[in-house]
Amino acid sequence: MRWLITGGCGFLGANVADHCLARGEEVVVLDNLSRVGSSQNLDWLRARHGQDWRMVQEDIRNTDGVAHLIAEVKPDAIIHLAGQVAMTTSLANPRLDFEINALGSLNVLEAVRLKSCESIVLYSSTNKVYGDLEWVHYVETPTRYVTPDYPNGFDESLPLSFESPYGCSKGCADQYMLDYARMFGIRTVVFRHSSMYGGRQFATYDQGWVGWFCLQALQTARSPAEHSFTISGNGKQVRDVLHVDDLVRLYLDCTAPHIDQAVGQVFNIGGGMEQSLSLLELLQFLENTLEIALNPQRLPPRASDQKVFVADIAKARRLLSWTPRISAQEGIVNMLAWLQTEVTP
Repeated sequence: MRWLITGGCGFLGANVADHCLARGEEVVVLDNLSRVGSSQNLDWLRARHGQDWRMVQEDIRNTDGVAHLIAEVKPDAIIHLAGQVAMTTSLANPRLDFEINALGSLNVLEAVRLKSCESIVLYSSTNKVYGDLEWVHYVETPTRYVTPDYPNGFDESLPLSFESPYGCSKGCADQYMLDYARMFGIRTVVFRHSSMYGGRQFATYDQGWVGWFCLQALQTARSPAEHSFTISGNGKQVRDVLHVDDLVRLYLDCTAPHIDQAVGQVFNIGGGMEQSLSLLELLQFLENTLEIALNPQRLPPRASDQKVFVADIAKARRLLSWTPRISAQEGIVNMLAWLQTEVTP
């Protein structure tokens, strides 16, 4: 396989590139290195794989640059991960958010349509295309919100509701991906992700909540009297968490042998109900694991934040023969170990 990975020095991109290179496959990475941690991930990939791959420092917004690269490489598959990933950033700069997520994705699709029409395009979308889900019936328990009408989580029939600039830009790209399959026969697949975490994720306050709070717990353990941090809302918000190794397996296995079943399809992807956690439950697990006490300050809820999003992954299980293998507890322990080695030595 010849792979082109946009955003290939980001969290998921670096992990996908590493797995592909370890299998001896041809890899081209496109990244503008603007994301926190992307330069470190580039150095990590070079240390592990030398010069047996190609790095192109380019911005997904550059129409000509993207078209030229895709025409030159003619990849078997494009894993399109380059994007603006924080809702807070989209609120601060909606135009930048649109240009990266919507226009950048259209640049990829048009280049494939005109220059490399046989390429598979796997797109990393988001659960935010479903909006804030305030119309769902919730029950509040001591540690989490639950959705009794959706005991297995939300499937792909959930109505779309683009809210916030981030939801609009990602939703726009999401729908373009599906329409290019319908109108032009481009082999696109859309994955609407819940929460992902794992090694090579340099989480920030705005994005990557599992990694971020793992980091806060480690810093609290190191300096309990000095370190403080905040949470937004009451902490009962729930997400299903998915370790990056399970996610990499999904992307790589989708192209073969399952691409014929996946083309033109959208899949809700996460850890499923079994790997769901509220923020309070994550903090309790971190307290027990690290033998510390965490007392975050509380801020008002974030705008358009979903009380619950848990993906019903039945469609991915049925059509792609995929299911998560790494439990939340095992994965978070591994995340802590990586952070202690790479981020807070």
